[in-house]
Amino acid sequence: MTNPFEGLLLGDTLQPNAPVGRYTAARLGGAADWLYVARHDEDELMKVIRAAWAADLPVRVIGGGANILVADSGVRGLLVVNRVVGLDALPDGVTLSVAAGTSLTQLCRRCQALGLAGFEWAVAVPGTVGGAVVNNAGAHGGDTAASVVEVRVLEADGVVTYAHADLDYAYRHSALKSRPDRRFVVLSALMRFAPGDPAEIQERMDEYNAHRKRTQPGGASLGSVFKNPPGDFAGRLIEAAGLKGLRVGSAMVSDKHANFIVNDDASGSANDYYRLVRQVQAAVLAHSGVSLETEIEFIGEFGEPHPQSNPGDNLR
Repeated sequence: MTNPFEGLLLGDTLQPNAPVGRYTAARLGGAADWLYVARHDEDELMKVIRAAWAADLPVRVIGGGANILVADSGVRGLLVVNRVVGLDALPDGVTLSVAAGTSLTQLCRRCQALGLAGFEWAVAVPGTVGGAVVNNAGAHGGDTAASVVEVRVLEADGVVTYAHADLDYAYRHSALKSRPDRRFVVLSALMRFAPGDPAEIQERMDEYNAHRKRTQPGGASLGSVFKNPPGDFAGRLIEAAGLKGLRVGSAMVSDKHANFIVNDDASGSANDYYRLVRQVQAAVLAHSGVSLETEIEFIGEFGEPHPQSNPGDNLR
């Protein structure tokens, strides 16, 4: 395999034909042609991505891997796991410059320590700022868009800054997410919050954390699989269709929250998960007439059932 990154001195942060399951929340997926774990700084990250673009390699960037399902056949091109972190307070006392690889939980806890309110919803949400900016992640009535001032993005022709108005934010949507091309990478964001009492902020964080533990399953899952349709909840529709406990191989609709699909087998397959997602969509459409849209994203090619999959789908 020709190495388009020769001369960049990346050590073990760049690997050819590397498995990616350990970097996804569901612990599923095949190998990437090239896997780069960005740990050092933004300059190195940009050099690697530009080298891939110059070689005409497709590039995908992930953070916590919480909303992606990677195919068993793997990822063509370069998969970047962005772990470049950074949190800097601006002089106004309410605005933070945040590197895209920073975890949402880390940002939430820093806000609490600084007495900045408005990001408590993210206390236990997996993922990173970069992914949240693109997908407009949210929970408990809050979302990322409410805090974003501007976003720095690496484009093919340089670094571009997008103001909030440029991003066309809506429910789990942004202008970046809807772009047909993939030649962009979020580098950092300016985020503004409201002054608040640290003790009250912590109280709300504790409440949200406890609610999540009560209502959502643990283990290997990708979080909410489907977007809530207008005026309803995806979990309610799935439960009403009698799908709690529905299983395809290692993947199962959670008994605790129907909008979660868990992978309960370390040797399971992404295709099991994918097939179950499609079965749930078809069953809900037949039962209620609602076409559920996925919140998670599929990366790679999904086709016939994986040879290790259990074809006996059943309720339990």
